[in-house]
Amino acid sequence: MSEYIDLDALARVVVAAVVVGAGLPALFALGVRMLASRTVAVPGAGAGAEDAEAGAAAAPRPAPWRTVVAGACFAVIVGAIVLGIWFIAAGGH
Repeated sequence: MSEYIDLDALARVVVAAVVVGAGLPALFALGVRMLASRTVAVPGAGAGAEDAEAGAAAAPRPAPWRTVVAGACFAVIVGAIVLGIWFIAAGGH
């Protein structure tokens, strides 16, 4: 152990940075991906405005389990944000 660098504290900071800096954005991306519906090709769809409206209406909604997973992802993210604000407001450094 170096007398200048506390390796235990450095390891804690690195782990926290990886979890918060990469983990939460990845979890958000997973939630958005779960809410994205699959694109369905509409037979005979052309470039007209009427066809564009019909194509937009033909997109299906995501499956219920995907909505639940997305909600859980977003809940974890909101929880992390609230926990971070609470930690800072409580005087944590």
